[in-house]
Amino acid sequence: MISRGSSSNEQRTLVESQDSSQPKYVKMVFILGVNFPERNLLKASQPSYARSKSLETFFGIGNNGSSRLLSRFNIHPTCRVGELANKQVLDLTAVLSEMKIENDLRREVLNDIKRLKETGTYRGRRHALGLPVRGQRTRTQIKTPVRLNRMERRL
Repeated sequence: MISRGSSSNEQRTLVESQDSSQPKYVKMVFILGVNFPERNLLKASQPSYARSKSLETFFGIGNNGSSRLLSRFNIHPTCRVGELANKQVLDLTAVLSEMKIENDLRREVLNDIKRLKETGTYRGRRHALGLPVRGQRTRTQIKTPVRLNRMERRL
């Protein structure tokens, strides 16, 4: 994949396909350091489109957060990334850069867990032992919480 920039927010990317002899160019939109193909939906309204949600790929932005962002800028939920105007892309990027998402949010969650462990609270001890923290059953059905807590500490 070769990237060739045409403006600050749009790029054309060469996609080599095996069926045709001519290369195909796919227009990409650059939002907060991530390139999204223009065919991706901003927010999928149906479960079948769940793989192409562009806003929800950012850690810390879920279904409600993406809905609020789209309604703030009067963007239809089924709008594709390529249909956005340049001003809308810049506005979305500006708002996303002000929000606490991705690494900042991960760091804050890990610091909160570390603080709970250091103060010796019940929740902190449960995190340290790799046990369920929010009152789930531990006599049986404990494998998933143990696995998730272990992954959380390795970050």
